[in-house]
Amino acid sequence: MKPGRTKTTLYAIANRVKMGKKVEKSLKEKNQSAVSQDEDDPNKTPEPYNCTGNFQADFTELCKRNNMAVIPPVVHRARPPTSQSQVESSKPEKGKEKGKTSAQQQQSEAEPDPELLEGEPVEQPPKTFVLKEKFEYFKPSVQVEMENYDKPDTVTEIFIRGWKIDETMMATFAQCWPVMEKLHTINLWNTGLAGETLTMMANCIPNIVNLRTLIVDGNCVEAENWHELISEESPLQNLSLRHCGITDKGAQSLGTAIGSVKKVNMKLISLNLAGNMIGDLGAEHIAMGLRMNRTLMSLSLASNQIKDKGAIKLGEVLSRFPLSHEEVVERRKQFSEKGSPDRNKSPPPSRRADSKDRPGSVRSSSHADKDKKAGKPSGKKKDGKGGKDAKEEEKHDKTKGGKKEKEEKGGQKKDSRGGKDKGSSVGGRSSGASIAADTKTAGKGKGKGKDKGKGPAVQEVEDAGASDFVNPLTDAADFIDGQLLVAGNRVLINLNLSRNCIGEHGLAALLKAMQYQTTLTHDSKSSGTGLMRIGVYKNKVSTDSEVLAKLTEFMMPKDPFYKPPPQTPDGDSNS
Repeated sequence: MKPGRTKTTLYAIANRVKMGKKVEKSLKEKNQSAVSQDEDDPNKTPEPYNCTGNFQADFTELCKRNNMAVIPPVVHRARPPTSQSQVESSKPEKGKEKGKTSAQQQQSEAEPDPELLEGEPVEQPPKTFVLKEKFEYFKPSVQVEMENYDKPDTVTEIFIRGWKIDETMMATFAQCWPVMEKLHTINLWNTGLAGETLTMMANCIPNIVNLRTLIVDGNCVEAENWHELISEESPLQNLSLRHCGITDKGAQSLGTAIGSVKKVNMKLISLNLAGNMIGDLGAEHIAMGLRMNRTLMSLSLASNQIKDKGAIKLGEVLSRFPLSHEEVVERRKQFSEKGSPDRNKSPPPSRRADSKDRPGSVRSSSHADKDKKAGKPSGKKKDGKGGKDAKEEEKHDKTKGGKKEKEEKGGQKKDSRGGKDKGSSVGGRSSGASIAADTKTAGKGKGKGKDKGKGPAVQEVEDAGASDFVNPLTDAADFIDGQLLVAGNRVLINLNLSRNCIGEHGLAALLKAMQYQTTLTHDSKSSGTGLMRIGVYKNKVSTDSEVLAKLTEFMMPKDPFYKPPPQTPDGDSNS
């Protein structure tokens, strides 16, 4: 090869290398300028993050976006190892593994430990707990229980212990929790909740469809806005507020949320208020809520400051209680609304329509058909119980006109006939079984004319059953000493009043209420069984008290966990 050509080729290669380096430099400069422009643009907002249901991934990503210095790890809740799991894990599955394990056992038997031969016993490591590094146990973490540990989107329970949840962290939880379809329990113990964070959680709870249990023990909130957790939209069935520093102020708002003349909570089943500072006034407010509520089945007021006055109010609401002026007005309104739909659908026939002088062809055919279908009895027949209630209300309130009383009588007659109104039963008391039966029959009737097996149809039936609430004010009432008395709450089956300041008078009132409930239960079981368990231990009553002994003896057979002592042969022979 000639030397001139080699020089030109080398020169061309050198030029190409130089051009490549220049291109790389220009590309680097462009990328750096683009990155610097993105960093210098503070107005550019990041795209909103959509949670996927994977709690660990969603929680970590949202904490990073909120620029949190420390992100609590999401860990599985620790469980003590069970002997069954250890036995199952040690069992071989295949024949080869059986051979291996048998060979290993033979070797271990043939070769004993030298330490055991020397006579010094070796202490085995503990199996009931796991050792961790110093202070690692106290570091903030979110413990979870999962339905299937192989699937991260099956978190069912969340446990947080002993670290403060501020507004930023609560906002993060409020984004993660509603997307978790399996979540049914949230437990926040001693997390330093405040009024604002409690309101944020209360607004988030209705969006968690399957949430049923909320435990927020050990959180003293100065605002005491605990009633926000059991609003009308809340799906909670079990609420625990132990050692939350609740006073009579918080008990008043909770009592109003449990039940009032205007609205009633129909989902809460269990409420635990143990270890607070509720006195007689707070117990009276909670008793006022139990007047209208027919859903709550378990109530704990243990370790509070309730005395005889509060116990008497609770005993009154469990036996029978006099209606206030507002409740009497609401009772009249309920009876008038029961009769108004039929009057609005078809006005009553006039006198001319019933007269003999008018020809039959002129009379409206619609009224004739309705009379045939309804099969109305003669006007002389009256329902005794309906007339009794009307007379009692007439004595109680003489200022009302005669027209309204006639309307109430008419509404009560329709209830006693049992033809149209739902939820009516013997004695004027509402029956939960009859409501359920009416809901089922309504669902069957709807299913005939429409497509079967569809979700919306089932949802309509459930909504109809939930909305069909029978007000306790419409129960049969007795007029005694100028007051209208209505049967009390018989749906509550568990009441804990242990470790309070109740004396002899309070226990006597509770005993009287239990005796009255028993008589009502024998007469009719349509409105509940009555109280089955009551705890009154460690109050200001001696253990030798006659009233305490009577109450304990009276309630013992009602306890579903009570087992009578077995009869001895000597006792049988003596009897």
